[in-house]
Amino acid sequence: MEIGIDSFATMRPPDTAITEEDPIATMAELLERIECAEKFGLDIFGVGEHHRKEFLDSAPAVILAAASARTKRIRLTSAVTVLSTADPIRVFQSFATLDLISKGRAEMVVGRGSFSESFPLFGFNFEDYDNLFAEKLDLLLKLRAEETIDWCGRFRPPLVKQAVYPRPVQDPIPIWLGVGGTPNSFVRAGRLGLPLMIAIIGGETRRFRPMVDLYRESGFKAGHAEEKLKVGIHSLGYVANSREEAVEDFYPGYAETFTRIGKERGWPPTRREHFNSQIGPTGALLVGHWEEVVEKIQRHSEALGGICRLTFQMNVAALPHSKLLQSIELIGNKVAPAIRKECAR
Repeated sequence: MEIGIDSFATMRPPDTAITEEDPIATMAELLERIECAEKFGLDIFGVGEHHRKEFLDSAPAVILAAASARTKRIRLTSAVTVLSTADPIRVFQSFATLDLISKGRAEMVVGRGSFSESFPLFGFNFEDYDNLFAEKLDLLLKLRAEETIDWCGRFRPPLVKQAVYPRPVQDPIPIWLGVGGTPNSFVRAGRLGLPLMIAIIGGETRRFRPMVDLYRESGFKAGHAEEKLKVGIHSLGYVANSREEAVEDFYPGYAETFTRIGKERGWPPTRREHFNSQIGPTGALLVGHWEEVVEKIQRHSEALGGICRLTFQMNVAALPHSKLLQSIELIGNKVAPAIRKECAR
């Protein structure tokens, strides 16, 4: 099982005073965390994509390219590329270029995104949410498979014997499908034979098992081999030297973030009892001492019939850079070796 980190380039909340130096420091700290993840032996680092004031990651491929020049081994991926409002040709070219710079370490996780700001920003109708994604995914996969393509769709002019460059080092460059809780998305990933990255940010991980089974069943029916049908999970988590420290560090920022987002989406405020249920044995959050986090990852994998990748997302708690570095070190030195040892058995 691969263990890694997913990150946003997160500024302080939008109602907080921000100095001219803050964006520069935020980006520098993110790059340092990617270097730290490699130093401590993690397998992969992902950077998200947002188009909101509190984020600096509207161009994740650029950030990853900067990171690739400062690393040698760790794989670098988007988490996720908001494909519904992107140009698949530019996405392919950006990640093919990243693959060349990193000498074959680039990946992308593509999805529909969890915010809507990019639709008016790039001139798309949110009502076309799924149709846009399906069409653009079709084009992206065709670009990956063929150097010169003929293609026609609804949302852009046709391509006639059009060659697209550069080509990546990896053939094919890995493309994962990022999904939430929509069964049709699991079926789509299985039918296309794409590895699946499930964003599990709440509830109980085991509730995704029927949809994972649906993914695998759809993949088998489409004729895809079992080894192609990989399952990974993206989990909110944070590892500290004790459970008490982890909870004390993580809860305040977690509650503030989800309460703020909840106001936009009609969710109730986040309460401590809800958080406590999420850090319990079957809850989705991977927050605690490294040993209990290892045990929980194993339970998550068993609940889903086996996973091949897990990434920690810690940014939601607005933790200081020093705390994030400490957690990355613990994940690299304690969690990942324990998981690898267990998998080797």
